Amino acid sequence: MNRSRTRLALIATVAASAVALSACAGDAESTSNGSDEDRSLIVYSGRDESLIGPIIEKFEEESGIEVKVRYANSIEMAAQLLEEGERTPAQVFLSQEAGALGELANADLLAPLPEEITGAVDPQYSAADDSWVALTGRARVLLYDSESVSEDEVPSDVHALTEPEWQGRVGFAPTNASFQSFVTAMRVLEGEDVAEEWLTGMIDNDTEVFDRNGPIVEAVNTGALDVGLVNHYYWVVAAAEAGGPESMRAQLKFGEPGTVSALVNVTGAGVLASAEDSDEAQEFVEYLVSEQAQEHFVEEAGEYSLLPDGPSPADVPSLDELDGPDLDFSELADLDGTLELLQKVGLL
Repeated sequence: MNRSRTRLALIATVAASAVALSACAGDAESTSNGSDEDRSLIVYSGRDESLIGPIIEKFEEESGIEVKVRYANSIEMAAQLLEEGERTPAQVFLSQEAGALGELANADLLAPLPEEITGAVDPQYSAADDSWVALTGRARVLLYDSESVSEDEVPSDVHALTEPEWQGRVGFAPTNASFQSFVTAMRVLEGEDVAEEWLTGMIDNDTEVFDRNGPIVEAVNTGALDVGLVNHYYWVVAAAEAGGPESMRAQLKFGEPGTVSALVNVTGAGVLASAEDSDEAQEFVEYLVSEQAQEHFVEEAGEYSLLPDGPSPADVPSLDELDGPDLDFSELADLDGTLELLQKVGLL
């Protein structure tokens, strides 16, 4: 527990988030202690409001349960939950990547989920101990400017981006939780030294640093950047808004199958141990793995459904075709090590 809390000192934004959330905790607690007729739920979300907000609204309409949500980066939110411990007013945690959920599970802060929830999705993506359930899949991809670079020129191995030919032509978002989880996966699959060498090589190659993935997509699509590392769904949503892939200057290159370059990470949900007996929390998480919610994630957010034979987003390969690396997602829980590495190389 103490080691996990060290991330509050590693990134200043975590501390700022903790102050803001703590200031709201009293209000959140009073909300959850209403009368028997007032069904309510408190959610800490590491997912953007634009992505998760609409499905929460649908759940409220159908269930009659009022949902109060706190939004922040997944790693910031996990740090807040670790700080609050059993005192947290939160009942459900939504994460944009598996590592933050693994941290909470390792700290015994998540309650085991029932079979009707965990059994709804492909078991290879969720926690083996049923402490959290995967909701959607998101592939790491290279986005490239098709007017300045051909698909054949774009490497399928991210390590090639440290070569001199890519100097000053690539962008990434080191403070993004999905990028940090990607680095964790590289550490797990290829070793600490390899991950450090790659990060250092990217820095030495004048890789442009962005705060978020959205501006990377815009930079590539306007020709300001040749290549960017993002999650696939940013492109799917942008292409849909533009009228289709043919309207996009930015195009996708998927990584070498079976390698970290082809990583498919997951979003997920867990019920806090202090809310294990909450019917509202169980109802909400069960709703998130329903066909209706999964269709929303695919059609509106461009993410992969993890239901058996679930739908895939438009204009990208199916989940089965991606062939990501053989990875136990519980191994992505060492976020501390990744944050320490990013700080060591100067990216945090």
